[in-house]
Amino acid sequence: MKRLDHLAMIIHDVGRICRFLGFLSLLPFVVLVIFQEWDMIIPMASAPVAFLCLGYLLTRVKVRDYEPPVSIMLVAVAIAWFLIALIGALPFVLGMGMSYTDSIFEAMSGWTSTGFTMIPSLEQVPMTLLFWRTYMQWIGGIGIIAFGISMRRRSRFSLFQIFRSEGKPDDLMPNLMSTGWRMWKIYIFLTLLFTGLIMLAGIPLWDALNLVMVAIATGGFTLHSAGLAYYNNSLLEALLIPVMLAGAIPFKIYFLLYRGKVTALFRDHAVRLLLLLALAGSGIVSLELYLFNGFAPAMALREGAFTAVAAICTCGLQNADVHVWTAIPLAVIALLIFIGGAMGSMAGGIKINRLMLAYEGVKWWFRRFFVSNRVIVPFRYEKRTLSREMSEMEISKNMLVIALYVITIFAATILCLHLYITSFRLDEVLFECISALSNSGITVGFITATSPVAIKWIFIVLMWLGRLEIVPVIIMVLGITKGVRDELFTEPPGQGSHPYTSVTEESG
Repeated sequence: MKRLDHLAMIIHDVGRICRFLGFLSLLPFVVLVIFQEWDMIIPMASAPVAFLCLGYLLTRVKVRDYEPPVSIMLVAVAIAWFLIALIGALPFVLGMGMSYTDSIFEAMSGWTSTGFTMIPSLEQVPMTLLFWRTYMQWIGGIGIIAFGISMRRRSRFSLFQIFRSEGKPDDLMPNLMSTGWRMWKIYIFLTLLFTGLIMLAGIPLWDALNLVMVAIATGGFTLHSAGLAYYNNSLLEALLIPVMLAGAIPFKIYFLLYRGKVTALFRDHAVRLLLLLALAGSGIVSLELYLFNGFAPAMALREGAFTAVAAICTCGLQNADVHVWTAIPLAVIALLIFIGGAMGSMAGGIKINRLMLAYEGVKWWFRRFFVSNRVIVPFRYEKRTLSREMSEMEISKNMLVIALYVITIFAATILCLHLYITSFRLDEVLFECISALSNSGITVGFITATSPVAIKWIFIVLMWLGRLEIVPVIIMVLGITKGVRDELFTEPPGQGSHPYTSVTEESG
């Protein structure tokens, strides 16, 4: 009976998410009317109709009113992310005649704010579908936490839990409903503000709006097949850098700025490390392009700085063909993509906060070798001191996620090398898999519309896993293959934390 209650809870709240997305997906009809693309009515109506109908059916499931354990939320979020990709693919199937695999790939890349595309010629795509791609990335960037405002004030899913399921901290605001609406307001304000900024580079409003929507969501879709090279505008690329960085900064910083705490931006350790890595990465990549690729200094700086910032922000916008780069700068970019932005931001990767916690954990571990077993070495992080047991638990969970990322990347690389024999080098295939799992979208050209179906599905799964940080999918698979055991749906006594929440998510 308990398992049926859990299943009903998952179905019901996935339906709520679908219902909310049904209303959100009506916005592209404004673009349809502006450009008078009347033949796109049925393709564009397919997504909201499917979302609303499915949402209505799933929310009819009767459930007991109780607060579910964390694992139920994890499974529901994992299912929801895949389901919205299946429905988001419908406009591409009906509007362009794309295969369903390519359409799911495009939708998954959109919702997860990745940036890979299966459309070879964007110039032939209707404006409404172009905006649908952009819109998916913009909505996907802010994440499922935004969907929470569609739920009742007394929701079965805690918005904090939903937020944490995407690796985001729960120390934002005490009023959950107010937090959801304020996030939307801040997100829209930043989008409009940066759109005006990008227009200073001489970019039309339509192009500027679409570029900002994907950049702040750390996505990578563009309106032209040539990407940013279409504009050949160095000022545009320079102005996009702060937009991408804004998407990789923790959202809690914007709440603090809203309250007038301007210094919070530079006092946050994750933000400072993000800026440091962006600056160091830009210098290193630019220098190596100059030394090893023979680029002119100005071109090396232009391509190296932009690509390095895009990499650490896991944004798929490119102003360079990284396929022609030597392995050394490519390796630096891959490392930056793997690290990613800060927790609580729109960026992907393992997150800077986990890197910081791993570093502090290693230092703490080695310090204990030089003292007696009777001496207690405290673990301090973010001005907090944790007990030995709690420290070991948090550090181990943090390292588990990092290890899962590494294992997944190498497993996917080996699969791709076996299933698809091409002229691409090992380091390039590895780079592409890192980019997919980190939801970046920076590409060397390995994954294209001509790739085998098996390779496309590997990348679809990688993007899905990356958005969920792997653990929710593992819990879901264990529940399906081995039966949903009670311990999977029961939190340990006295522990209400996320199964893979790190210390950084608990701290202010």
